[in-house]
Amino acid sequence: MTTWRSASLAAAAAAVLALTATGCGQDKGSSYAGGNGQPVGNAGAAQQPTDNAYGAGGGYGQAGGAESAAKPAGQLTVSDSKDLGKVVTDSAGFTLYRFDKDTANPAKTNCEGDCAKAWPAVPADGVSAAAGTDASKLGSVTRADGSKQLTIGGWPMYRYAKDTNPGDTNGQNVGGTWHAAAPDGKKAQAQAEAPAPAAAAMPGLSVRKDAKLGDVIVDARGMTVYRFKKDSAWPMKSACTGACLEKWPVVAPVEKNDTKGIALKGFVTFNRPDGVKQQSITCWPVYTFAGDAKPGDTNGQGVGGTWYAVSPEGKLVGAPK
Repeated sequence: MTTWRSASLAAAAAAVLALTATGCGQDKGSSYAGGNGQPVGNAGAAQQPTDNAYGAGGGYGQAGGAESAAKPAGQLTVSDSKDLGKVVTDSAGFTLYRFDKDTANPAKTNCEGDCAKAWPAVPADGVSAAAGTDASKLGSVTRADGSKQLTIGGWPMYRYAKDTNPGDTNGQNVGGTWHAAAPDGKKAQAQAEAPAPAAAAMPGLSVRKDAKLGDVIVDARGMTVYRFKKDSAWPMKSACTGACLEKWPVVAPVEKNDTKGIALKGFVTFNRPDGVKQQSITCWPVYTFAGDAKPGDTNGQGVGGTWYAVSPEGKLVGAPK
């Protein structure tokens, strides 16, 4: 009786131990997932890679999981990425990659063994070119195991085990050697934005509509042009000299054909006593204001009750009668 009870207890303990070992022995490995969310690869337990196998020195990224089974790419597509530009994806939307240590001419893969666990090769069978791309760029290369791997532009194509959702690009620049593939097989890269067109050059003198003052004359930089009430038109004379000119720089001479919308009567050059040549409008010398920091400023308007913006007809804008 004692022998029977001992044997039964031992058998029960062994069963519990077996169940415990089974529950704790299942590693959670990473594998490529297709568009239906089902893992692709061998059904056996995954093996977590070591740093030696998947470190930066190996030239490819770290990824768990058993080596993925061959999954056809189907109808290729091209997606637009803000950061990478045009990227080739398989029919499920997963990014295809190329490896800098491979060669395109002749096509050759240098990703075998553990590398192929992290970077499953894309089979050459059952592939159709993406719409609008050159189908002649598609080809194949024979791997060490005799299988055919898809090439684009001669470059072998791979998926990345850590891309778990369509559109992921977790493999981009891993180890500095893995890159998303462009439709021609080259490295995907965003196109540089075209520079903004240069603003059209403004005439030497033209008219701007100010919200408060109405139409006023501006120079080629868009800066407001002013007149000084203490000047005179006949005889033409400037009362702004010395330190005054530091605050009120003169408008340099402008050709008549370099103007738009302003009166050209009395549009002559004033030869100042200090030797500086100054433009005049209706014989009145004109200036800009050092206190105007940007085009459209009218900080000189009404200063001292003597400085005013100039209308297209050459008159003072907003000056008291």
